[in-house]
Amino acid sequence: MADKITLYTNHRCPWAHRAHIALAELGVPFEEVIIDLDRPRDPWYLEVNPRGLVPSIKFGNEIITESAIVAGFLADTYPDKAPLVPVSNAPGGALARARIAFFVDAYFSKLQSQLFKLGQAKTEAEQAAVGEAVIAAAVKELEPLLQNAGPFFGGSERLTLAEVLTGSFVVRLVALTKSGVYPSNIPTLAAEKTPAFWKWAQAVAAHPSVTGIFNEEAITATTKARLAKQRAA
Repeated sequence: MADKITLYTNHRCPWAHRAHIALAELGVPFEEVIIDLDRPRDPWYLEVNPRGLVPSIKFGNEIITESAIVAGFLADTYPDKAPLVPVSNAPGGALARARIAFFVDAYFSKLQSQLFKLGQAKTEAEQAAVGEAVIAAAVKELEPLLQNAGPFFGGSERLTLAEVLTGSFVVRLVALTKSGVYPSNIPTLAAEKTPAFWKWAQAVAAHPSVTGIFNEEAITATTKARLAKQRAA
């Protein structure tokens, strides 16, 4: 019998969302335990994960933590369920894994790092400047890597580990620019300057494995409130 998976998660957390995308795409059954992130962690959960973070998974008798590690473990454990990433000893496998790792690093270190500055952008001009910086990062770092998207990374017709690890942030980028919580100049600039990136982002943000737990209304409200609090500090 297959090892039982218990996922400790919170649907508002984009990092935990990564595990949901992986599990949905792999079609692996699991039991879900919601962790309240708005109060101190219960002692029992600190025994599961002393850091108190989500996601964590219990796989058989093993505990695995940290979202990228969890997602990679699931992809490697169930390679026949969905080819999220090739095994390293497959022809071209090591290179494909390196390309995915580089893409994910570029997304977070170059693009997402610009969005993290929105809490300090108090004026419309400052927020627009953040939007311009986001697209500048996409132009330099991501657009060249998505020329062969089909519609997903590396020409894949299905999600890959690249989308598993970025998808929860991509769907927020698309939804929150649409609602005006993120700079409203991003879609226009993206369509003009990074058409491959924006086409890829739209495909990722619409995928059922990505949207499965995504509550757009709730995430919009909480992100808006968080940014307002940061800007008022």
